[in-house]
Amino acid sequence: MLSRVLLLFGFALSAAAASAATMYEYIIVGSGSGGGPLAANLARAGHSVLLLEAGDDQGDNVNMSMILNFNLAGNDPTTRWDFFYEHMTWRTKDGGFYVGTSPPAGAKQLGIYYPRAGTLGGCAMHNAGVSALPQDSDWNYIARITGDDSWKAENMRKHLIKLENAEYAPGSNDHGHSGYLTITQTPVVLANGSDDRTFVQIMADATGAGRVSLDQLVTRDMNANDPNRDTSTGIFGTLRHSDSQGRRTGTNTYIRATVRDPAKYPLTIQLYSLVTKILFSNSSTTPTALGVEYLQGPSLYSADPRYNASAKGKVGQAIASREVIIAGGVFNSPQILKLSGIGPAEELKKFSIPVVVDLPGVGTRMADNYETSIIRLGSRDLHNVGGPYAVMLKSSVANNTRDLYLFCGALSFEGYWPGFPKDYGHSEYECAIVHIGPHSQAGTVLLRSSDPRDMPEINSHFFDKNADTDLTAILDGVKWARNAFDRVPKGLGPWKEVHPCPSPNTNCTDVEQKEFIRLQAYSHHATSTCQIGGDNDKMAVLDSKFRVRGVKNLRVVDGSAFPKVPGAFPVLPTFMLSEKATESILADIK
Repeated sequence: MLSRVLLLFGFALSAAAASAATMYEYIIVGSGSGGGPLAANLARAGHSVLLLEAGDDQGDNVNMSMILNFNLAGNDPTTRWDFFYEHMTWRTKDGGFYVGTSPPAGAKQLGIYYPRAGTLGGCAMHNAGVSALPQDSDWNYIARITGDDSWKAENMRKHLIKLENAEYAPGSNDHGHSGYLTITQTPVVLANGSDDRTFVQIMADATGAGRVSLDQLVTRDMNANDPNRDTSTGIFGTLRHSDSQGRRTGTNTYIRATVRDPAKYPLTIQLYSLVTKILFSNSSTTPTALGVEYLQGPSLYSADPRYNASAKGKVGQAIASREVIIAGGVFNSPQILKLSGIGPAEELKKFSIPVVVDLPGVGTRMADNYETSIIRLGSRDLHNVGGPYAVMLKSSVANNTRDLYLFCGALSFEGYWPGFPKDYGHSEYECAIVHIGPHSQAGTVLLRSSDPRDMPEINSHFFDKNADTDLTAILDGVKWARNAFDRVPKGLGPWKEVHPCPSPNTNCTDVEQKEFIRLQAYSHHATSTCQIGGDNDKMAVLDSKFRVRGVKNLRVVDGSAFPKVPGAFPVLPTFMLSEKATESILADIK
């Protein structure tokens, strides 16, 4: 067997490619927050695992390893995979990008920018690290539609406790303290005279918590084991999967720790390996996954900005004695399934792909949270400001649970485009707004061709259904933040609003603001393209144990498995999903 350490750092790859006949118990495709921890967990349970990753290992790249560098991480060409939705960004004749609605002559429309991370550790290596639990109702929904009570919120918390090292909650029995995922709270500067103190006090007054100490508010646990948590509003501390020094923890660190452990767990990491299809045996009445075929070489996927179409890669195969597990993420997992003959039959026939199983739900019902922001510029530069804090709210159209997550601070984040974000200087202050539980779930991931190196066609179909309900909720968040901003003392104010009501047009109508939100809403939390569902749901791709319907020895374990977006940020729920899958897989062996 090849040296696992050499493979981790990308060496000896040609030897790995030559070992096409090597057999492992499990083959896992993709090293993100679903596949990466699962691979480590199964290896630590004594099972031989091959983890295939299309990118390389950038764990020592400070853009990736330091959580506050997430904007740099999102723009780093060594890890970036450039996906695009249906409009807004253009490729110019000279190979650059134009962002806007009046592109230069000859520019090619690409879409709304949606960067993903093609590297060991997946998108958990370039996100902002926000680690928030979903509402209990999100877990309970899965239990209800599948009839599997192990998904109930009361049963899912054990997975959080197992995986986390909650440094911010020492001694709490409701949190874990020995897991691989270190979680800390972002500090907020509350010294007398700091602008952060001024803003937090204003936000506290606006939420009716002005008599509670500010230190208590900015350290409130948004992941508390509290039956009233999902209905509680106000200020909370922001949680991130990083240690006290700001170093990113999670996928990459856990994979590396497993490979380097003196126990010599049987985990093999093979980098630069783009999986092209799943191999099946048809010796029985039910197709059975036997392994995968892949192309080996750097930058073989067209989303990679370093992609060279003339570089074909070397074909290799790997065999699994137990299972193949796909964890390529919301865009690539459905693409791999479809390229392997699992998906809507008519779409597969269009590209002359033999149909293994007609599963119409593959690549459909994609969901995503809507995000927008209100940005204002003060009358002077801000002083003594730290990281953002969270404000949880209920909109006027919310049901019982809160449906708005705001993170407010001296920052500028307006979405994604090549080179984001725009810097407005030292007077900028923003509340970014995430709408939890959008009412439209109509996105699609469709094949562009049968070439596995081609990106699929991705269409979010934002606001296709119940648009005014969602727009009203988001606008409620904007108005709340604006009213709070207006309370700042003279000197710091008056404000100049950048958007959605650019100064001096401070009286723009609700219709105008909703149109701005509709056109400029962004996202980075897509899920649900390979959904778990009940036996009576013809669009369900997976059962409650992550098993792909209609075949044997094949599962999908990543954010594509969620029936709907879990809460405001899906990364922590996906880590928990991985623990849930570990439990299901090991139980099947017994």
